[in-house]
Amino acid sequence: MSADHRLIAATTLALFATLTSWPAHAQDAVANFYNHRTVQVLIGVSPGGGYDAYARTLARYMGRHIPGNPTLVPQNMPGAGTLKAANFIYSVAPKDGSVFATFARGIPMERLLGRTEGRQFDATKFTWIGSITDEPSVCVFTAKSGIATWRDMQTKPWKVGGSGVATDLDMYANVLRNMFHLPGRLITGFPGGTEVLLSMQRGEVDGRCAWSWSSLISRDKYLLDQKLVTIPVQFGVEKTSEIPRDVPLVIDLTNDPKEKAALKLIFSRQLMARPFAAPPNLPPERAKALRDAFDATMKDPAFLAEMKRLDLEVRPQPGARLEEMVKEVYAYPPDVVKIASDAIKAAR
Repeated sequence: MSADHRLIAATTLALFATLTSWPAHAQDAVANFYNHRTVQVLIGVSPGGGYDAYARTLARYMGRHIPGNPTLVPQNMPGAGTLKAANFIYSVAPKDGSVFATFARGIPMERLLGRTEGRQFDATKFTWIGSITDEPSVCVFTAKSGIATWRDMQTKPWKVGGSGVATDLDMYANVLRNMFHLPGRLITGFPGGTEVLLSMQRGEVDGRCAWSWSSLISRDKYLLDQKLVTIPVQFGVEKTSEIPRDVPLVIDLTNDPKEKAALKLIFSRQLMARPFAAPPNLPPERAKALRDAFDATMKDPAFLAEMKRLDLEVRPQPGARLEEMVKEVYAYPPDVVKIASDAIKAAR
């Protein structure tokens, strides 16, 4: 073998050794960073409730799946409808993988819908870690109302209860009335969904839209079992097998591609129901470690057993899926965004 050939062979072997050892070096570097470290898990709401329960349960298990096995410490940071936590991790928190947070599922898309006040972040630049579950939602009517199908909603008058212009109860009802020109009325001002249900039982309103499927099943399943209610339509970006197959998905109710895109923008929040995100510009190997650890936790038998005991849904969405969704809707043209913004406004 000539000297030139020996040099080429040696260079090739060195390059191969470098490339094959890189993953191990990266993992060692991640383990060294996280070893004996505390990772903050910020929770954008007060203690108690769904977001808090999901975050605290995740924090108990995810550390064992991160190289170096750091201790994850949940810390509540309520304020401004979870904006405080979202703004903090975007602008203030260290961008080294030592902090991540959970905040309201609708927060990432609000800027697109014209709600910019107090938002100091670009949702496309967060390091999305994942969501423990998606959150399919439905319209529910009393059996006595005579509204059992989508066709009924199109042809018969109906009334649903709401609890404020910024809530899903009002927003989703307005989307149906504005985009599909349905003969329905929204009676708003109820303190919340519980009071709307009581009003349904008294016959004051016919139903409510934006009822979380998991909440309906876990708390009020008897309504379905005893056929006291009907479900004419479901909300989300894709159908779920848990809801009866004959219940149409709202996005499938139009053939207009711009309306479909607008509906996807609005209901993307159902996909990222319990989102976790880290600051932008994390070192790539640490971002990967957090995502991989999240995904591994979603398969951890001990985690799954505790979630079942707590009656908390687990239908995980990986960080890459959340990132893809956010970037997709932020790339929509202005006319699609306008359709979405007009749809959520209070119907006249």
